[in-house]
Parts: sequence; structure tokens; C-alpha cells
Amino acid sequence: MCGIVGYIGKREAYPIIIEGLKRLEYRGYDSAGIALYDGDNLKISKTKGKVSDLEERCQTENNKAGNIGIGHTRWATHGVPNDVNSHPHVSNSGNLAIIHNGIIENYESLKKELISRGYTFKSDTDTEVLINLIEEIQIQEDVKLGKAVQIALNQVIGAYAIAVFDQNNPDEIVIARLGSPLTIGVGEEEFFIASDASPFLEYTKNAIYLEDEEMAIVRLHREIKVRKIKDDSLVDPYIQELKLNLEQIEKGGYEHFMLKEIHEQPKAITDTYRGRLLRNEAIIKMAGVEDNMKKFLNANRIIIVACGTSWHAGLVAEYIFEDLSRIPVEVEYASEFRYRNPIIDENDIVIAISQSGETADTLAAIKLAKSKGAFVFGVCNVVGSSIARETHAGAYTHAGPEIGVASTKAFTTQITVLTLMALRLARAKGTISSSEFRQHLLELEMIPNKVEKALEADAHIREIADLYKDSRNCLYLGRGYNFPVALEGALKLKEISYIHAEGYPAAEMKHGPIALIDENMPIVVIATKKGHYEKVVSNIQEIKSRKGKIIGIVTEGDEQVRELADHVIEVPETLESLSPLLTTIPLQLLSYHIAVLLGKNVDQPRNLAKSVTVE
Repeated sequence: MCGIVGYIGKREAYPIIIEGLKRLEYRGYDSAGIALYDGDNLKISKTKGKVSDLEERCQTENNKAGNIGIGHTRWATHGVPNDVNSHPHVSNSGNLAIIHNGIIENYESLKKELISRGYTFKSDTDTEVLINLIEEIQIQEDVKLGKAVQIALNQVIGAYAIAVFDQNNPDEIVIARLGSPLTIGVGEEEFFIASDASPFLEYTKNAIYLEDEEMAIVRLHREIKVRKIKDDSLVDPYIQELKLNLEQIEKGGYEHFMLKEIHEQPKAITDTYRGRLLRNEAIIKMAGVEDNMKKFLNANRIIIVACGTSWHAGLVAEYIFEDLSRIPVEVEYASEFRYRNPIIDENDIVIAISQSGETADTLAAIKLAKSKGAFVFGVCNVVGSSIARETHAGAYTHAGPEIGVASTKAFTTQITVLTLMALRLARAKGTISSSEFRQHLLELEMIPNKVEKALEADAHIREIADLYKDSRNCLYLGRGYNFPVALEGALKLKEISYIHAEGYPAAEMKHGPIALIDENMPIVVIATKKGHYEKVVSNIQEIKSRKGKIIGIVTEGDEQVRELADHVIEVPETLESLSPLLTTIPLQLLSYHIAVLLGKNVDQPRNLAKSVTVE
């Protein structure tokens, strides 16, 4: 997620930037840095760790002077979290400095070209490539910084929010955005730059929000000029007065981080398949899979190990891999795997899933699998985490930091990565036709917009939550691909509302749980049109005959379940294999609203931690 703060004006920049970075700590990060210009020299301090570590570094390096500066908190993408990979990055000449949120997808080809022209690189980041590309353009085209930035951004592919400074022209900062937020605070003879308005709220209430594909040159004693990156056309900047208080801004206007993260899922899913799903070319590119394709094609089976929500994502993946790739899959609780003397050999592939990459039980399972000779593939969200280091290969989700303890966007981005893997293997094995493959790519690319549509039911779901907030038990039912979603829905309710809930395969209801059903029991049934629909309708009829309260998750336009259920929540239609990415959305919102109505601490539920690093 990263955080950007910049200042140019009459005040000392250091305290504004440092406090601004602290305001952005909620975004999650693994390192921090600052660049200050004192009128003579550009000085940079940066370090792995927290903003408090950066403060100590600045004190040691005597780097606090100057009226212009840029600061950054980094969430690692390219290159592990360390001092060198931290931002700001400087060009080879040392004149230009940059901070950057986002991903430059074609950085490798750009880097090779720059190396051929004599450039050298100290870090593993895509950002250092970008700042040297800007410098190369500045030199070759003999243009000012703003024009060089514009030309460079028309050559890169990816997402970014950047702030660039040139000590040879120290009265301006050039900023630009595509896919990552960037805001300008407009004060009296001073300007502030930040990922959101929280760092400058106490100094000014006037803000300009850059739109995608816009850049601005922020100059002292000049009006701000905003231009379109593609064609250099001028944009009339709209200055708006901020109405929100600091706490609201920190959470992006959402009441809780969990709700914010639920609503971030369309972007998180897009970020996860961006650069991997190339629909126009009808290919999926995943280096960790491509480099080890022979192992995947020759595998006798796949064993998935995970805990909690990641285990549920693994259960969805079991259906996807077996259905599309025709590879046998077993899904194991990582916490049990190492203690039951499992049979593993060198022809097995173990996929370990973890949001944090630090889950102790999953790490122990990885070590056991490696000792037995298995090939281990990691799926996690944190670059440089223990699981990323311990596995033979892997793929990162690009969910960004997930602050709410109850996982939401980690679940959907894990499913996205695992779906991409299954589709790539299916194509390689010939178990999916070209037309089916293309259809899956098209549908997966449409999922973010369909998640947006599913989120529109928020107010309706809150009304349902109000009716059932005092229930002491709840049952969740699903079949096929949506059985794991029922488990995940029940887990969410337990985690944040402390209401007892259980997830079951719908067909198993009559083998025990049906005894619990009465007029006081809410039952959430996932009944989308694709996959065992008529069977699920029969299960609903069994519930109705026992007076259970039915909340149906249905496909848009459904009438059959609507006639039987007490409430229905619609989701857009999609392929059966992708339906978990949609059906989980209303279950997340239902749990969230029930917990809020009960006055629970949604973001930090009792007894739970975000990353479970003990067994």
C-alpha cells in the first residue's frame, strides 16, 4: 500500500513529513525513508522498519534541515524489505530523487536497456529503474524534469503514484498518479503532497485530488499546473474543501478498516492478476509456475497446507485444480499436517498459503514437506516473509496490507492467484479447450466489476443484519465450489461478532444439523444458478418446512429461491469456478454489520492476532 508525504514551503519540512508518515502507518509498510534539501545538498535517510527507526536514523545522520522534502513508507513488492530497497531512490548522478507507490511491470526490459547505456543499480526495485529512466530522458531529450517525467511515464506499464525532486531545480516537486491515490494540500505559500489528506489536515483544508493519468508540477510562488500524462493537455485543477476529520481520513472515510478492505477487493483482485492475465494474448504468465512447469506436469498430486481463511481458499482451489487441471488435490490443516506422519515424496507438490507469510504452523508444514523431498510452492502477501524465503518458488498476492484481523481481501486474492495457476496448468496439460480458456480469462477479468456490483447490496445486508444480530447460532450451507465459502462465512461471523456459526455442505444438513433448525435459527444458503442449483433448492425447502429463517445468496434475477427464502441477496452471474469471489462478499458484509450493531471491536476482535506466529 505504501505512503507518500511531501512538503515545499516556508516551514521546516522534517517534522511535517515525519508526522505525516506516522499518520499513514495504518496503510501498512516494512521500511521508511526521507529526502530533504537544505539549500545546498540533497540528503537521504532510509531504513528497514518503522517510522520511529527512521527518526533515529535521521538523528544519527543529522538530517533534519530543509524547507523541501519527500518521505515514504514502503510495502515491499520488488525486492525484499531492507535499507537499500527502501525509498527514496536516487538517479545515478545523485541529482534526482523519487518515491513511488505501485508496480512498474515492464521494469526488467527498461533496466536491461539502461544497463546497456551504462547505468548501474544498487537496489532490486522497479522504482530505481524509473528514476534512472527519467534521468536518461532528461539528458537525451534536453528537457526539464516535468517533461522528462511525462515522457517516461508514457513508456512504462503498471501503476504508480510518484513524487520526483531535482536538486538542480529545487523549487518544485513533480508528481503523477495512475491507479494509486495522490493528493495536494494547498496552503499559503506552501504545498503538501500525500497519499491521502491526513498528513496535512492540520495545516490546510484545501486539497486537489489528482485523477488517474494526471501529473502536476508543484512550484513555490506559482499556481499548480495539472496536465494529462498521455497528451500533455492542461487540466483545470479543482480545489475542494476537506470536511472529514483525521480519523475518518485515515480509514479512507470508512468506519472500520475491515469495511475499507471489503470495499478494496475489486482493486486488490485487479492488482493480483495485473501483468499475469493477458487476455488479448490468451496467456497467463506466472514465473514461479513457468520456471517449474515440468514439476507441476509430472506431479502425482498437490497437497495444500494452510490455516483459517487461507485453508478455506485452499478448499476452493481443490475444486479448481481438480476440475480444470485434473490433478488430485488434498487440503490439509497446516497445524495437523506435521503431527500425523503424512506420506509425501518427491513427486508431490505442496502449496503453502498464508497472508502474512509468517504463520508458524504453515512454516512447520513446509519444513516437513521439504525434508521428504517435495517441491514446495508458496502463496502469500508479504514480500520477503519467512514463507517466501522457505519455499522453492511461489506467487505473491497483491492485496496490499490487510489491517483488519478478520481476513477479507486476502481470501479473494488468494483464490485469484490459485485460479490463475490452475488455468495455466490446465492449458499446459490440455485439459481445457482454447475457447474455454479464453472464456475463463474474460470472466476473471470481469470479476472486479462484478464485486463492485455485489457491494451495492450493502444497505440491504445491513437491514438483514439488524434482524438477526441477537441470534445465538447460525448455519451456513453451500455445495461444490461454494461449500468452502459457507465455511468462510461462518468463520467471519464467529471471529468478529462472537456468535456461534457453522458451515456445512448443504447435502449434509439432513445428517445431523437439521435437528438444530427452528423458527429462531437463521440459515444462510448459497444458491447460485451454476452448480447443483436444484439440489440446493430442495435443501431450502427442507429448511422452510421446519420454520428456519432463510437468507439466500442468489444469482441476479433468481425467482425460485426468492419465493422460498425470507431474504435474498443477489450477486452477478459468473462461471461456477469463479462464483466464490462473488458469493463471499455478502457474507463478509453480513458479519461486519452484525458485529457493528453488537458494538464489537471489528478490526481487533478479542483473542485474535493478524499473524499467528506461534504454534
